[in-house]
Amino acid sequence: MTGRAADNVVQTITNRIHSGVLAAGDLLPAERDLMAEFDISRTVVREAVRVLASHGLVTAKPRHRPVVRKAGFEAALDAAGSIVGNLLQQPGGVRNLFNTRIMLEASLVREAALSAKKTDIAALKAALAANGDAIDDSEQFYQTDQEFHAVLYNIPGNPVYPAIHRAYSTWLAPQWGRMPRIADRNRINFSAHTAIVDAILLRDPDAAEAALRSHLAAAWDQVRLTFGDI
Repeated sequence: MTGRAADNVVQTITNRIHSGVLAAGDLLPAERDLMAEFDISRTVVREAVRVLASHGLVTAKPRHRPVVRKAGFEAALDAAGSIVGNLLQQPGGVRNLFNTRIMLEASLVREAALSAKKTDIAALKAALAANGDAIDDSEQFYQTDQEFHAVLYNIPGNPVYPAIHRAYSTWLAPQWGRMPRIADRNRINFSAHTAIVDAILLRDPDAAEAALRSHLAAAWDQVRLTFGDI
């Protein structure tokens, strides 16, 4: 009975969000108000909020009123996070996800080599410089490594790609965040990033893709050395 009662609340709140009655940034009504409006228990209210959060429609934190989220691709991918997290626990799950990243980034560096604008090139150079400056600070290097790759996802100007990059970063963080970080490996990764940028500057899509694939293949080898086949 709880599930069906919660479904009614979810559908009603969803309709209010889609119609604009509840806008991004608005607080959901307090629990007691929802209980009174729908004649339901606190347990049903909390189940409805959990479902709304899983759909990417609200952000729910303990001891805080849920907040309506802005509709977008990032919210949609966040909503898929729990499903992806379960898939990553299956044999080969991390490898399968990482392979999709390789295929996408190979296309992105080709696109960058063919059509990157001056502003894109400037962003790439700035990200590469920041990455180089962080070689001796592994925590900062990890952050600037992600920011370097993020620039590649921004170049096409399609909002889906940056959302996908943030999703990859979140989904793969449990593995990547536990990788041993040493300056020598940072230098290798920085050299790989430099090779990618050099190929893009030469407007050579084949060389850019080759450099990207070599970089991510080496990254996966390091993952396997740390975690085995996952």
